[in-house]
Amino acid sequence: MVAVLAGGTGGAKLAAGFYDLLGPGELTVIANTGDDVEIHGVHVSPDPDLVTYWLAGMIDERGWGIRGDTWTAMESAGDDAWFRLGDRDLELCRIRTELMRAGRRQTEAHAAVVDACGVRAGVVPMSDEPVRTHVKSRGDWLEFQRFMIVERAAAPIEGVEFRGVEAAKPAPEALAAIAAADAIVIGPSNPIISIGPILAVPGMREALSAARAPVLAVSPFVGGRAVKGPSDAFMEQAGYEHSAAGVAHIYDGVVDAIVCDERPEDLPVPALSTDTLMDGAAGRRRLADETLGFASSLGASASARDR
Repeated sequence: MVAVLAGGTGGAKLAAGFYDLLGPGELTVIANTGDDVEIHGVHVSPDPDLVTYWLAGMIDERGWGIRGDTWTAMESAGDDAWFRLGDRDLELCRIRTELMRAGRRQTEAHAAVVDACGVRAGVVPMSDEPVRTHVKSRGDWLEFQRFMIVERAAAPIEGVEFRGVEAAKPAPEALAAIAAADAIVIGPSNPIISIGPILAVPGMREALSAARAPVLAVSPFVGGRAVKGPSDAFMEQAGYEHSAAGVAHIYDGVVDAIVCDERPEDLPVPALSTDTLMDGAAGRRRLADETLGFASSLGASASARDR
């Protein structure tokens, strides 16, 4: 049983590697919902959907959305045209939205999306309560999607807030997955805006710290830079190096080990140095397999969280 914390492309790709290795029901991905947005009359949950599409083998070559989707609905999007959803993507969002409006928890509603995509793994929102990431830039607070899409993540970053997180709690299915796991992996996602909201949910860090399984983080940085996205800028704004050392500091008290492409000498936890680029399905499976092997080697040793 493997639990993966993920948000964005890196975490989704590694989750797909685990999905190829494991049997049905042996993987649960706990996904960031800080990026969620209500638009086009539906509740869009980009990170849980991204993970689901990767696991289903549906992901478009752009790295988001569904391969071969059509765009008829967007022809009448009006002022919301800045946020584009393909027709099939929109229909899957509508499944989630209708269930949530009928009183179902977001976790239950997204499970219907997972089923509709034929995925035999859990993809669990971090919380059923709304948490929304906002980025401060040029003195104004922007919703995360507007920062990423309208500003193209190029505007200066002056602060980050996870609004609503104080009133949130981990989804019960997320806590159950952490408790049952034989290995827990924090994917190579942006530590500030993809994993940060998950860890900020009250009770999530405590659940990870108390887990019987080893907790490993896979660094999103290769050669000292992020493979994709604005991770470098967010790390710099928060005062962390974009390196395995910076990742270890952010996840202090949570992780037992780091998987990275570097050969660091002064990390506070054990490290596996390996090629963390995931070229194609074979690359995703290789990194997942190496991470599981490293986790197994840690299982018999004292937890770094207890030292």
